[in-house]
Amino acid sequence: MGREEKFYMGLGESPRYLELRYGNRHGLIAGATGTGKTVTLQVMAEGFCRAGVPVFMADIKGDLSGISQEGSANPNLIKRAEILKLTDYSFQAFPVVFWDLLGKMGHPVRTTVSDMGPLLLSRLMNLNDTQEGVLNVAFKVADDQGLLLLDLKDLRSLLTFVADNAKKLTTEYGTVRKVSIGAILRRLLMLQEQGGNNLFGEPALDLNDFMRTDSRGLGYINILASEDLMMHPRLYSTFMLWLMSELFEELPEIGDPDKPKLVFFFDEAHLLFKDAPRAMVDKVEQVVRLIRSKGVGVFFITQNPLDIPDSILGQLGNRVQHALRAFTPRDQKAVRTAADTFRSNPKLNAAEAITELEVGEALVSTLAGKGVPTVVERTLIRPPSSRIGPATDAERSTVISRSPVSGKYDTAVDRHSAYEELKTRAEKAMEAQQTQEVAEAEEKAKKKSGKKSSRMGFVEAFSKSILRSVGSAIGRQIVRGVLGSLLKGK
Repeated sequence: MGREEKFYMGLGESPRYLELRYGNRHGLIAGATGTGKTVTLQVMAEGFCRAGVPVFMADIKGDLSGISQEGSANPNLIKRAEILKLTDYSFQAFPVVFWDLLGKMGHPVRTTVSDMGPLLLSRLMNLNDTQEGVLNVAFKVADDQGLLLLDLKDLRSLLTFVADNAKKLTTEYGTVRKVSIGAILRRLLMLQEQGGNNLFGEPALDLNDFMRTDSRGLGYINILASEDLMMHPRLYSTFMLWLMSELFEELPEIGDPDKPKLVFFFDEAHLLFKDAPRAMVDKVEQVVRLIRSKGVGVFFITQNPLDIPDSILGQLGNRVQHALRAFTPRDQKAVRTAADTFRSNPKLNAAEAITELEVGEALVSTLAGKGVPTVVERTLIRPPSSRIGPATDAERSTVISRSPVSGKYDTAVDRHSAYEELKTRAEKAMEAQQTQEVAEAEEKAKKKSGKKSSRMGFVEAFSKSILRSVGSAIGRQIVRGVLGSLLKGK
């Protein structure tokens, strides 16, 4: 098999490779803290990059940014390269695009409220079933009313409109309780405080920008800055699930390609499944099962393989298991689970080896031949060619300024959408109501005086009264959502 069809992972009883044609069969990198998972992730990202496969991954601890910089010789790396007989071992930087939901450490990543959809938004805001049902009604109303939901102020305006018209909407859409809308609005405020305003809006992410190669044919490594994001784990996990779902929805079917179109590394994968309802787990399982035919490989990174549901764990064909500690009954179960998922090797007791592995060692089994897992081997993982550790702020800024998407996402765009449309409708309705009130007042004055009065004189006087109240009344009513007047005047 040619070099371009696989990349070197490390050395066990024999050299261990990951074949690119099975890169879309997904994988798992597991192990306790400090056992070498991050370096393994870095090595795999480099391997895919060299093969022209773009990569997306989250930088949880801030130390993966070093992939953008050339590594440097140190005794440990040189010694490992000698053990592995890497005669061509050298150092290099790799093409990187930095992204950041908060817009601080990379290009902003945005999606629209409509694209996120009610299911993922419900998870993001931790809504109960009743509240999720109301959110679905709100989205249906937006569709029927032709309202664009782009950012969170659009969603807030829509929810206020639904609350103001709850009685009328109930006939067509079912029961809409204002108390449920109030609860959703409170959760929406919490989401804004967590940085949700940065996630929703335009320009929205174009997935094609994740799937680029540079002039040398190297796949870009897309790194999502996630140190601050991890302070809000539900936001992180929901975004990652949305991204997988979007890839699944948008990319065409291509079957089993010679190499993946994109490899997606999901670090801290246990956050995706923590407290997730059955429907959400089912959705993840469906995406993982079907997305491989879109040419996307998904690799989950977590400490304990028990963090991954069995229905998903069984779909992960390429396995790298670093050391686990067997101090508690749950730890011991995790060791047995990890050992049992490998294709057995008569020369190796996998369960014992998992607790004895040194830093940088792992049990490795990848797919080969006709997609059959290789027998598990105790493997010394190869050293990376890029820097181990973070890039400096200056180095990161240089990479961002030279990015192929520089300037595309950096400035937010706020076009006419639900917020502006509902505000315009409310203002027009208010004007119509005021015109009607003026006419009624004129008519009443005529009848009372018994003679014709000067229309202009009355209008002028009435207008002065209106103007005194408009500043405090109209502005205040529109802001707090007196959008029900839209229908009252009709």
